[in-house]
Amino acid sequence: MEVSVIRSCSQATNPKTELGFSDSRFSFGKFNEKLFSRKPNSVLFESPLRRGKSGLRITAQAAQSDRLPKSKSSTKSKTLNRIRLFAGLPLDVVSGGTVNQFRAISAGLKALKLLGLEGVELPIWWGVVEHESMGKYNWSGYLTIAEMVRKAGLKLNVTLCFHASSQPKIPLPEWVLDIGKTKSNIFFKDRAGKPYRGCLSLAVDELAVLNWKTPMEVYQDFCESFKSAFSAFIGSTITGITMGLGPDGELRYPSHRGFAKSGTVPGAGEFQCYDKNMLHLLKQHAEACGKPKWGLDGPHNAPAYSELPTANTFFKDHGGSWESPYGDFFLSWYSSQLIAHGDRLLSLASSVFSDSAVNIFGKVPLMHSWHGTRSHPSELTAGFYNTATRKGYEEVAEMFARNSCKIILPGMDQSDKYQLKESLSSPELLLAEIGTACNKHGVGISGQNSTVGAPDGLKQIKKNMLSENLNDSFIFQRIGAQFFAPEHFPLFIEFVWKLNQPEPHSGNLPTKEGTTTATDSVHTRSNLSIHMQSA
Repeated sequence: MEVSVIRSCSQATNPKTELGFSDSRFSFGKFNEKLFSRKPNSVLFESPLRRGKSGLRITAQAAQSDRLPKSKSSTKSKTLNRIRLFAGLPLDVVSGGTVNQFRAISAGLKALKLLGLEGVELPIWWGVVEHESMGKYNWSGYLTIAEMVRKAGLKLNVTLCFHASSQPKIPLPEWVLDIGKTKSNIFFKDRAGKPYRGCLSLAVDELAVLNWKTPMEVYQDFCESFKSAFSAFIGSTITGITMGLGPDGELRYPSHRGFAKSGTVPGAGEFQCYDKNMLHLLKQHAEACGKPKWGLDGPHNAPAYSELPTANTFFKDHGGSWESPYGDFFLSWYSSQLIAHGDRLLSLASSVFSDSAVNIFGKVPLMHSWHGTRSHPSELTAGFYNTATRKGYEEVAEMFARNSCKIILPGMDQSDKYQLKESLSSPELLLAEIGTACNKHGVGISGQNSTVGAPDGLKQIKKNMLSENLNDSFIFQRIGAQFFAPEHFPLFIEFVWKLNQPEPHSGNLPTKEGTTTATDSVHTRSNLSIHMQSA
């Protein structure tokens, strides 16, 4: 798709076409935005926090000749035909069988269609669908969303979430939590024995701990029920399915519980090998290696969640336990358990949806804090045996390739210069490392941002997506108050255009010298335009 920008809507010669949006209201979180029409066939996003009548009006307009001249540059660049853009729907878009803020979501889908996005990402929660009892599924609210997306002419990437969310609060199924009250070892535990109730421990994947079924069997039943319920959409509207792999849907251990406060240096994280099932696996591995004493417990000299890597000696840059024979034994086992877990889940998804025309994805986190050290503590505690002397993402990429799956990689809006110097963080270097491993094994990458409004975030996303990595799509997270806010949405519109166009020479811009205009238009081949103007 070709996108161009003109400076004044007065240059358009064709009359406006009908595209009616109903009067609706956005109410995401604490921020409310009115979406209403002051003129026929137009939509205005206006923030009540902003004085005056300036807003964002979206209209449809035919435009045949008002496009930027083609760049004379011979530099090849990816286009919308290559990079498909999606936007994530709110995490709590469905509660029970009901679509929350139906009219606002409907209007938002139309806005995204006008903007030229490929589609949206829909989180489907285990705790919502199979809430009451095992095998009792309620897909109704999510089916409504799928139909809304189809009617809007968009594609859908579905995320199957087998984890919980803390904000907004979406727990695991009630019946699973009930089991966990008496069998807390179905959850990961830290060194203090505190369980993490955000997902099941990978050590129980193949143990019959859920009413005489294994978690893998329960996950498979869930996927097969989803496939049956959404058969009318899979392969047409639904083009991608992301398999939840752990905390926040990512392939990792819950080594960081909660988020570091803004402006504070994050800790190293804590190893999660202390539930009885993980300890049993560790013991078996140690005995098989002829080192039974190494399997009695996890590392005794590793720091806790918020402690700095220097708080103890395990992650010491030179002479730390991480590069000792014991450290290699433990870290190899710890990471291999995580990769085996990911392999089981991605293999399951590939098998269930093998006859469906969809891409299968899994999400790998960007644990970039302390990447500037030799030991890379945040990566090690999360389960990635990647250090200054070992390429740990090769094994991860190979596992994805083996299952013909693509990687979702967040953090593409993060740049080194905005990180706290004390954290020795380098998201750019880590992205490059993971990208190199993916390229080597032919694994496609779908990018994501970490937050809305990261400093120079949109610029950094463009830089990463136009790199030499196998990037074929980007999912912008996530629709809500910040996304449609006046200080962000116009920038997002500009980002969509810039992502798919070579940088124009200033002389190519169709502006009249000495003229100040109040309207920008984005035109596409489908003759749609988006106007930012005074309401």
